[in-house]
Amino acid sequence: MVRIKRALISVSDKTGVLELAQELNKFGVEILSTGGTAKLFRENNIPVKEVSEYTGFPEMLDGRVKTLHPKIHGGLLALRDNPEHLQQLKEHGIGFIDMVVVNLYPFEKTVQKPNVTLDEAIENIDIGGPSMLRSAAKNHRSVAVICNPGRYGQVVEELKNNKGLLPDSLLRDLAVEVFGRTSQYDQVIHSYLSHQSPVTSRQSGQETGDRRQETHFPQNLNLEFVKVQDLRYGENPHQKAAFYREEKAAGGISAIKQLWGKELSFNNILDLNAAVNIVKEFADPAVVFLKHNNPCGVSENKDVLKAYKDAWSCDKLSAFGGIVSVNRKVDLTLAQLIVKSGFLECIICPAFSPDALSLLKGKKNLRLLELPTLLEKSQGLDYKKVLGGLLLQDEDALTLDEKTLKVVTKKKPSKSEMESLIFAWKVAKHVKSNAIILCRGRKTVGIGAGQMSRVDSVFISTKKSGKLAIGAVLASDAFFPKEDAIELAAKYKIKAIIQPGGSIADEAIIKMADKHKIAMLFTGIRHFRH
Repeated sequence: MVRIKRALISVSDKTGVLELAQELNKFGVEILSTGGTAKLFRENNIPVKEVSEYTGFPEMLDGRVKTLHPKIHGGLLALRDNPEHLQQLKEHGIGFIDMVVVNLYPFEKTVQKPNVTLDEAIENIDIGGPSMLRSAAKNHRSVAVICNPGRYGQVVEELKNNKGLLPDSLLRDLAVEVFGRTSQYDQVIHSYLSHQSPVTSRQSGQETGDRRQETHFPQNLNLEFVKVQDLRYGENPHQKAAFYREEKAAGGISAIKQLWGKELSFNNILDLNAAVNIVKEFADPAVVFLKHNNPCGVSENKDVLKAYKDAWSCDKLSAFGGIVSVNRKVDLTLAQLIVKSGFLECIICPAFSPDALSLLKGKKNLRLLELPTLLEKSQGLDYKKVLGGLLLQDEDALTLDEKTLKVVTKKKPSKSEMESLIFAWKVAKHVKSNAIILCRGRKTVGIGAGQMSRVDSVFISTKKSGKLAIGAVLASDAFFPKEDAIELAAKYKIKAIIQPGGSIADEAIIKMADKHKIAMLFTGIRHFRH
């Protein structure tokens, strides 16, 4: 247990600090402070001594140096049970400081402001604050250190319960929190500064010759995520799990507003993410039915009701228990259709009308989710964890430029076929490879996903679509290595195919398409999704 006799309080975020100081004053604690914090205390009749008065040394360099002094750090770091330390403190007239209350300059908020300058960002890098926090946290057996205003109430309660003393367990918890906070603070600074100028990653002596590769990804990667919630379990009941929000992310799945239904599961969140990414591809009203991270039906139509019906009819069996994403507000008429669709896990859209929300709340075990930022495009980074490491890449945000499409067969697609091919290509981008998409108009009629051979994906897509495959168009996320998939497509009288091209078998593939009078386009873009 530690008795608090002297506290140093210097905070940028002054939430709750006045109340804390008032309580400390009741226990006879001497308060040291600086600048605006000291001014606040004086204005509220709380006795306070300026740090410059305490150290006998004025603030200097526009406030850059004020707490970096032996009377501060000596009073924090001295071991109370070390005779040599005590003797040195006595010789130099240094007293103990038993509590430090500091939160840091708002660097994170500063660099998020529009048009912030580098000079402004640098001036908001706190030096004295982290130094005091780390000194106090290092000596936490004798010093209480508080960096989080949310802890003030707990500290006051312990002081009251223990007549001005704080227990060792709390001192340790506070110190651990401090080291987490200072580490996070340094990571934010590093991340910001590393993106202000080309990354000097030639330390390794390796010349890649790729300037973008050199500057786009940092040599050292620090990620900042904040826990949103613990989850009931992970992909399976025996796996523990939690959901974290990216510190700098303004939107995305972490911005979901759950309006109804039980807590989201690990798998729900994964599927919601996939469903939202697909529906974002389309400007007109669009609907996606999704299961196990793959779409089982996608449609785009000027009429959102028609889009919903077409997406659902693609694979009603697989849609059971799935996720539905809609890129338009769900009104009562659409809600009535949803009610008739059988069991669904989640509906996610930009908004629900009040009467639609009321109706859907009556559907058993349905989660209702709003994502106001659903229509916003994102071009961030994609992280994939592997054993002992992390893969980092740009998100697959590349869109198709129709001007670069190359017709490689004798037959050219019609205008309506071209529209359908473009739609199918947008869907193929979000289906696990090997991916084959069959479409009629702007609706999927068959999806073959995640197979080890491309011809098997063609087989599955044609089996699922049945008679609707006849006369459909086909999209493939990557090139065809053999003619067998084209031969199978020809049996279903597929009219046109869109694919990246680039196989050593391209010439044979084109000949096979010409043989069966199938129009074929090369995109020059691949969309593997592993």
